[in-house]
Amino acid sequence: MTVTAFVNQKIIAQGDLAEVAIALANQTHAALVLDDQNGSPVDLDLRGNSAEIAARYGLALPAPEKSGRGRPKLGVVPREVTLLPRHWDWLNDQPGGASAALRRLVETARKDKAGMDARRQAQDLAYRVLSALAGNLPDYEEALRAFYGDDEQRFDSLTAAWPADIRTYVLARVRAVQTADAETTEP
Repeated sequence: MTVTAFVNQKIIAQGDLAEVAIALANQTHAALVLDDQNGSPVDLDLRGNSAEIAARYGLALPAPEKSGRGRPKLGVVPREVTLLPRHWDWLNDQPGGASAALRRLVETARKDKAGMDARRQAQDLAYRVLSALAGNLPDYEEALRAFYGDDEQRFDSLTAAWPADIRTYVLARVRAVQTADAETTEP
């Protein structure tokens, strides 16, 4: 996981959790730390010295699972699905049974909706970042309208006066939406 830390509207640290946590350990001002992949705020525990912080946020490899008798673990997690009896009847009549039919339906839907899902996820990320970093900045609401209206020129002009680090970070997330759009329109 990579994160970015802001203090007083400036980026003061970027990188993995351990790097950013260590950089923030000596910081006297409150920092806002955002997950770069989803735009969500991240709370860091900055107690202790650098070694303790690094150990807390270092990557620990999981212990290998013991292989034993029985079916191998394939990452399958059973969940409950509620359907009407006619739906179960139809699923059970499909080749491979209900589970195989559901997997095929889900995979088809994932492929058919991949572009729309990518755009929605990119928009959600950009919105979280915009709200967290720019919610109190001038023209925030108008910039948000321009963003959702796909008016790139207006968005750029409305955000031009924002602090440089915030604008750069926000624009990178907004460009991700445009990239998702470009990927959905490619043949």
